[in-house]
Amino acid sequence: MPPEGPAGGGEGASFVRLSGGRIEYRRIPGNGPVLVFLHEGLGCMALWRDFPDRLCAMTGCAGLVYSRFGYGGSDPCSLPRPLSYMEDEARTVLPELLRALDITDFLLVGHSDGASIAIAYAGDAHPPPRAVVLYAPHVFVEDVSVAEIARARDYYASGDLRRRLQPYHGDNTDCAFRGWCDAWLHPDFRHWSLEPYLAGISVPVLIVQGREDPYGTLEQLRRIAAAVAADCQCTVLSDCGHQPQKERRDACLEATAGFLMAVLTPAA
Repeated sequence: MPPEGPAGGGEGASFVRLSGGRIEYRRIPGNGPVLVFLHEGLGCMALWRDFPDRLCAMTGCAGLVYSRFGYGGSDPCSLPRPLSYMEDEARTVLPELLRALDITDFLLVGHSDGASIAIAYAGDAHPPPRAVVLYAPHVFVEDVSVAEIARARDYYASGDLRRRLQPYHGDNTDCAFRGWCDAWLHPDFRHWSLEPYLAGISVPVLIVQGREDPYGTLEQLRRIAAAVAADCQCTVLSDCGHQPQKERRDACLEATAGFLMAVLTPAA
């Protein structure tokens, strides 16, 4: 669960207008290609905290952190979200955002829903990123995921989850939670799968997952690693749940920076 923190909108936020409305974003200066950070289902630009800055400093890359529609300080989205909302983000919003900001040389770093969006993007017909980093990705729906999201729904209704999200999402708080929760708990979503995209991923992949992740099992990693068409490295962190970039930040940074430098060194 996210801790208390600054209001949604984020320090240093800029805004760009796309066809669907305004998106908040923050750019991190650097000399290399751009690391594009894709947040989780309850995340936003601000909830990455300083992780993108640290990773960019370790690799020399520039960075782009943004909040999707319905999150943080970006414009709201329509509810209910379609069950294809992650694929839709990969096909429409992300390519439009990259064009609007004139980003052509980039790598994707995604967490949870953001990792799934990265998979859909990299496996489709877009100009490919140089590499893909996936933290706690999902490519199919597991019973543990549904059960944990159902618990989050109850906590949002009767606990203090809404109050804890409010500082980050402001007026988008209900939009952010309902758009994520209602899609994942829809009966038809049990058939959702990104596995058809995996064979289309032809760039290097790094997967980082916590061994104690309550939202997904290591079967997610196994299926991805077995199906992608390029080199795939997997790092499983002990004493870690669903947010390796926060719960095991230093280990996650080290694994990611090492992978990215190996990818970027031949091009340099």
